[in-house]
Amino acid sequence: MTSLISPVRWEHDRLVLLDQRLLPGQELERVYGRWEDVADAIRTLAVRGAPAIGVAAAFGVVLAARASAATSFEALMSDLDVAFKGLASTRPTAVNLFWALDRMRRTAETLAARPLDETRARLLAEAQAILEEDLAANRALGDHGAALVPARARILTHCNAGALATAGYGTALGVVRSAHAQGKVALLWVDETRPVMQGSRLTAWECVRDGIPHRLIADVAAASLMGRGQVDLVVTGADRIAANGDTANKIGTYALAVLARHHGVPFYVAAPFSTIDPALPSGGQIPIEERDALEVRRVGGHATAPELSPVFNPAFDVTPAVLISAIITERGIFRPPFAF
Repeated sequence: MTSLISPVRWEHDRLVLLDQRLLPGQELERVYGRWEDVADAIRTLAVRGAPAIGVAAAFGVVLAARASAATSFEALMSDLDVAFKGLASTRPTAVNLFWALDRMRRTAETLAARPLDETRARLLAEAQAILEEDLAANRALGDHGAALVPARARILTHCNAGALATAGYGTALGVVRSAHAQGKVALLWVDETRPVMQGSRLTAWECVRDGIPHRLIADVAAASLMGRGQVDLVVTGADRIAANGDTANKIGTYALAVLARHHGVPFYVAAPFSTIDPALPSGGQIPIEERDALEVRRVGGHATAPELSPVFNPAFDVTPAVLISAIITERGIFRPPFAF
């Protein structure tokens, strides 16, 4: 199965993003011509999901290069440095953001002796390559992961690690898509994923679009489902994977891994190889983003808690490698002890 959802693309010299803040109620594409606006889109979750953030940031660099009035390579790099820093400051946890920015910087640095128009063209080609490579990687890891899915499987997933979180196919949901195409998926349990509801708003929307059998559940229902023997495996995405296999993903993932271990349910992580950060020995070094208290105090703009109540709102948690049955990448399946 190939998803037709295209959350990020380059069109007519501009970046086009499907505004995920408005889903499922409205499907609205926004056009971006400035890197500063791309940075704001990343920061405010108009585009989200580690691979998609990396792709969007790469095109943000392209926009910065095109907007620069520099007449020398040194002046162009000075302008790009501002964009690199601004884009890097948007979301601290997803390593794909920094991986993509580093790749764009290295590309620019190899072109110091070339005409500036060539540099700009090469930067666009590199960003397009990052997008295409993500699509290919996701399809490959989806096929690898499908081999782990038994017949008539009942799968549970958390947050949105689908087409919307990538260049257009998905990591965890890519595994589900590939398994569904093979006739293996009886049902996908979709966690609502508080506080921003990426499961109910986004993953369920993708399932409806692609005809994947699913049922939406409140996050707190996962334990009882496992206790009743109604979950055969759990598969989630990842925003950063440390060298030892410790994995940062949407808040609530760690709890699911603990529940899965208690109930003897395999717990899988699906992510492109670029999500692995070999510079970090363990999950203790992964920076965890803390977001606005209003995300917890309100749902859909409606107050669900007193405005004066203090809030702790980490966007991610870290699942220890010992709780992960396997990590699925486009390069194959890695099992503990993890050695990438």
